Amino acid sequence: MPELTLLAWVLLGVGALAVGLAKTAIGGVGSIAVALFAWALPAKASTGTLLLLLLVGDLVAIAVYRHDVAWRDLGRLVVPVLLGVGAGTVFLSFVSDRVLKVTMGVVLLSLVVAHYGTQWAARRRRGRALDDDGPTSGPPTRRGAQWLLAGGYGVLGGFTTMVANAGGPAMTLYFLAARFPMRRFLGTGAWFFFLVNTIKVPFSVGLGLMDADSLKICAVCIPLVLFGTWLGRVLISRIDQARFNAVVLAFTALSAGLLFL
Repeated sequence: MPELTLLAWVLLGVGALAVGLAKTAIGGVGSIAVALFAWALPAKASTGTLLLLLLVGDLVAIAVYRHDVAWRDLGRLVVPVLLGVGAGTVFLSFVSDRVLKVTMGVVLLSLVVAHYGTQWAARRRRGRALDDDGPTSGPPTRRGAQWLLAGGYGVLGGFTTMVANAGGPAMTLYFLAARFPMRRFLGTGAWFFFLVNTIKVPFSVGLGLMDADSLKICAVCIPLVLFGTWLGRVLISRIDQARFNAVVLAFTALSAGLLFL
């Protein structure tokens, strides 16, 4: 078993719990897990270990939401996501742990800003539509616009998930733009991340991000991931989604800032 401090194990445990919550309830919690694992382990090792736990959570989420999937939208994402994963793999092969940790912080902060920026723009569009007595604006309806939207978010999601296991916020923005109902949102996200994370495994092994220690840490943390998925299913119908999201984003920004230390 890897020699880690008590604090490191606590961080890993809380991060594993956050992974489970992210898979069945609030995706933004996953960003906190990225930061916690990066504090507890060397940055590159944290990426590989966290990937294994994400796959466990993905399998649970697929079982829960297996009938609620927008396969056509997933198809649009395949090529751009692969391009993003490839770019992230090249990036990881050249950078040091310190550069990677700073990059993870920049990625998380940028996605938090993008999330709030998107919300602000959506409110402005709704306000203008109401002033004009017209319907609120929805997602792009032209096929070219849909492919452009999927391409941009797909590349960003592929890169951020390969570099920092932080593709959740980017893809959340895409699914929000597509205006999915809640179950389709969760089901499509579950299948998306299971497929992407599976594709990432051979790249991570080739880069040396996974080893025997990763498997040992994963084995210890799996029960907490499973508990988190159960807790997420219980909480999702009992919490104020908007307020909880605001708290999660605030902690994500704080976690990202601490990665610079």
